[in-house]
Order: sequence, then C-alpha cells, then structure tokens
Amino acid sequence: MAVVGVVLVAGGLLALVFHAPGDAGAIALSGAVALVVQMAAFVLGRLAGKGNVMARMGTGAILRLLTLVVYAILAAKVLMLPLVAALVSLAAFYFLTTLIEPLLIRT
Repeated sequence: MAVVGVVLVAGGLLALVFHAPGDAGAIALSGAVALVVQMAAFVLGRLAGKGNVMARMGTGAILRLLTLVVYAILAAKVLMLPLVAALVSLAAFYFLTTLIEPLLIRT
C-alpha cells in the first residue's frame, strides 16, 4: 500500500509539471509499470532470504534498471509516448519507491 501511495502522490505532482498532450497517459503508464516492477522486485527479493538484505535490494535495483532501459526503447519506438514525461516519471517512481524499500524489507 505504501508503494501505491507514493506512486499516486508523485504521479499527481508530476502531472502538474508535465501537462502537454499525452503526458498524463505516459505518467499513468509509468506508474503502472513501476507498481508491477516494484511488486515483482519484492517477490524476487524474498527468494534471496530474509537475512540477506543486500541481495534483496540488489535484485530490485537490477530489475528496475533493466526495465527502465526496456521501457525507454518501447516508449520511443513502439508506444510513441512523450519520452521526457515517460522516462522522468518512471525514474522518479523508481527512486521514491527505492527510498522506502528498506522499510518494507524489514517488515
């Protein structure tokens, strides 16, 4: 629930900054991607075991980096999204959810 809250608040703030045609859709899609990837990172991180916090966080970091690169290619070539809004919002969502990740791992 914390990740959803962070994405919703950050998405609302980003929508105030990026208001060109198509930007809201790009931000929404980036938020959905961030939620799915972050949940997948939590699941994959749990496979590393509860005592191995660095492996859990490292798995999530690698997954987020790979998806950011793939998303950049897809957003530019396939989806034709506004690149600045799409990539800045996804990077912001990843950054903010990464900040709260240690709190979520401990629980």
